[in-house]
Amino acid sequence: MTEATLAIHGQSSTSPYVDDVIRKFVVAAVFWGIVGFLMGDFIAWQLAFPVLNFDLPWTTFSRIRPVHTSAVIFAFGGNVLLGTSFYVVQRTCRASLFGGAALGNFIFWGYQLFIVLAASGYVMGITQGREYAEPEWYTDLWLTIVWVAYLLAFSGTLYKRQVSHIYVANWFYISFIITVAMLHLGNNLAVPTIIFGGTWWKSYSLYSGVQDAMTQWWYGHNAVGFFLTAGFLAIMYYFVPKRAERPVYSYRLSIVHFWALIFTYIWAGPHHLHYTALPDWAQTLGMTFSVILWMPSWGGMINGLMTLSGAWDKLRTDPVIRFLVTSVAFYGMSTFEGPMMSIKAVNSLSHYTDWGIGHVHSGSLGWVAFVSFGALYYLVPVLWQRKQLYSMRLVSYHFWIATIGVVLYITAMWISGIMQGLMWRAYDSMGFLQYSFVETVAAMHPYYVIRATGGALFLTGALIMAYNMYRTIKGDVRTEVPYGTPVTAAARG
Repeated sequence: MTEATLAIHGQSSTSPYVDDVIRKFVVAAVFWGIVGFLMGDFIAWQLAFPVLNFDLPWTTFSRIRPVHTSAVIFAFGGNVLLGTSFYVVQRTCRASLFGGAALGNFIFWGYQLFIVLAASGYVMGITQGREYAEPEWYTDLWLTIVWVAYLLAFSGTLYKRQVSHIYVANWFYISFIITVAMLHLGNNLAVPTIIFGGTWWKSYSLYSGVQDAMTQWWYGHNAVGFFLTAGFLAIMYYFVPKRAERPVYSYRLSIVHFWALIFTYIWAGPHHLHYTALPDWAQTLGMTFSVILWMPSWGGMINGLMTLSGAWDKLRTDPVIRFLVTSVAFYGMSTFEGPMMSIKAVNSLSHYTDWGIGHVHSGSLGWVAFVSFGALYYLVPVLWQRKQLYSMRLVSYHFWIATIGVVLYITAMWISGIMQGLMWRAYDSMGFLQYSFVETVAAMHPYYVIRATGGALFLTGALIMAYNMYRTIKGDVRTEVPYGTPVTAAARG
């Protein structure tokens, strides 16, 4: 690879940056992403066809579901966040990673160990037994050690930066790291039962009842806010401008976006507990801040989309930037839908229905996964010093297959969710419920099949991505008509 090509990607043949650990995070992200998508589609088919539970304790929906959620959030998303944060902080600070390869490799392998401990615990039923099926205390403790090392590496790199300015993406990364640490410690306070004559492998949470519910949704919603939003907004603020070769539309707006989001998000968790034993003032507080949250969220969306001013033509020829821009559009849609669903009148229809599942996956698949795909497609040629991806056409196939899958998934869940809510509240002329619960379950079957089909398409797209990246890492280049060039009759032969 020539010096000129390396310069385009912002590195030299004698790069001062610690990139080997970032390469490991990229490979791990692709691997865990496929595992997580596969588990998610499997449990989707289980809902449509319960026989797929196989009457085995470790293959039931209840045990595979937390494997899916943890694999896509913490394994896929976490590896993307850790890898991109190490890439971005080094480039924007013009400094090598604090602690070097030794600390970086400890963080990588320590994080992979956490993932394996958590997943194996879920399958074997070794959890705290709370709503989120949190791993047991020893897994939580190990993650704490790894996370402190991560904070040390990231903040240490910021401290030794060669420029006075801290780029806004690093603001979002550091807020994600610190807040997730606070959430993790607060939510997972537990006492091993060995103290009471029990076993080392089991613990009891310090919370119970409505306090436990409040603590879990303080944790759960802010995990969405800081792990799945703030962290991935950092990716948006770096990789969208880099791929578009345009500056951020408004740096001032990005700072306003940051502070408004950080302050507002932390109060929104109680909107998950409308019409429960939680005090009404706390429910209203969560609803109010959720509605306020709409404004800073859309400020970030507008900033991301307007960064393409003067470069919209790239959407025709660059499917990587198409992933990035579509993710920002999904971010805007999800951050409107969430505040709307937090309003009590709407929540009375949507709560406990598949509408919530559709909302979650429009954000997780359309926003988080798509912006991750865009970042990974950008990073692979840079990190492995390849001139280009193996095939841009395969990137385009991935984009359209995944997009169709997401649309099938979320529309099926929107329709089935609203139908569920209406059926549950329908009364006959005598004042009795018009439908039994089993009738509502039967009515969902075709939508569950559509949802699982959409998930299968999304998984197919991820497999195409893995193949494309494998060939890119090998150094292969596919001979194809330049993407965006009309194919003439003569070219078709």
